[in-house]
Amino acid sequence: MEIDRAKNAVLPILAATLLSQTTTTLRDVPLIDDVDVLLRLMKIIGARIERSGHDIMVSLPTVATFEAPYYLTSRLRASFLLAGPLLGRFGRADMAMPGGCAIGSRPVDLHLKGFEAMGARVDLTQGMIRLRSEGLRGAEIHLDYPSVGATENLLMAATLAHGTTIITGAAVEPEVVDLGSFLLAMGARIQGVGTHLLAIEGVSHVGGALFAPIPDRIEAGTYLLAGAATGGDVTVRGVVPDHLASVLAKLKEGGCEIEVNGRDIRLRAGERPLATDIRTHPYPGFPTDLQAPFMALLCRGRGRSVIVETVFESRYNHVGELRRMGAHIRVDGQTAIVEGVENLEGVEVRARDLRGAAGLTLAALTAQGESEIRGAEYLDRGYRNIEAKLASLGADIERIA
Repeated sequence: MEIDRAKNAVLPILAATLLSQTTTTLRDVPLIDDVDVLLRLMKIIGARIERSGHDIMVSLPTVATFEAPYYLTSRLRASFLLAGPLLGRFGRADMAMPGGCAIGSRPVDLHLKGFEAMGARVDLTQGMIRLRSEGLRGAEIHLDYPSVGATENLLMAATLAHGTTIITGAAVEPEVVDLGSFLLAMGARIQGVGTHLLAIEGVSHVGGALFAPIPDRIEAGTYLLAGAATGGDVTVRGVVPDHLASVLAKLKEGGCEIEVNGRDIRLRAGERPLATDIRTHPYPGFPTDLQAPFMALLCRGRGRSVIVETVFESRYNHVGELRRMGAHIRVDGQTAIVEGVENLEGVEVRARDLRGAAGLTLAALTAQGESEIRGAEYLDRGYRNIEAKLASLGADIERIA
């Protein structure tokens, strides 16, 4: 199975195109709901967007409005990534408080502290974040937590700032590295991409670029877990295996055979996985976006598994629905204890967020009888044609609404 480009890389890279007056082309962009919402926001701001197949061409010669409306920002957390490019290039951004999946508070305070350090004025009123600057200045910024979004926003804002910006405690996720590579291709001056210390020497302008984002490690991990949960034999193609090192290690602990051949990963699984403990952590730790799909796998594990969620405080929305399917799960704060059962039962369940929907889908693949998943539209935020891809692997699945 071919893996799409990474949603979590495409979104910040699309935002970064607003730094340039000239046209940028992104290759093989997945046509998923989150990408569509961000493109709609960018069009409102004034961006010119053209599509040719899965390629997207973007330019922003002038701004039509600096305000990103709530009816769209409420649907997409990544909408706030438009703030950095707009503030850096034009000195102004008016952003409605961002939304997205209900998996925790995910405040933007680290973004705002960084903007203020570079000389921006921040005004929070009536649900809007209004940012103003007569010209951002280089600054030393320390992130108390390696926030992916804050690292990306500050990296983009600093690209056109006067002087040098130093960011310590930066996130090192592959998607952050990909954004840095894209900015370098546009003409930015950045040192330390891929490390926790970034040095950005501001430039007066950047140009366009032709760029293909990295493959989606979360999509790849989801389909590998689908194979593991069902005792299958699955090969994902066009991935970067190193990006999945923590996941592959845990799959091996669970009894799966893993074979890596270049950019392909093959998984062969037994009838039931072994119990395995996981703890989510910023990269290179186990990704929080695969916690729910991995929990679905462990529901039928042989023995007791312990899951600790350290990234988001409300990312167990799927637990109650897994219990409806017969899973034995006890939650204590940020820890979930999973006692594996031999079989799950097909029932009607409701998804409440993107990755929880993926977890419930994987659980349904293993359950006896038919399952119906309400809220399946969450899947469209991050997976392109997930039902068709799972069907190609042998799943009996269809979308009914």
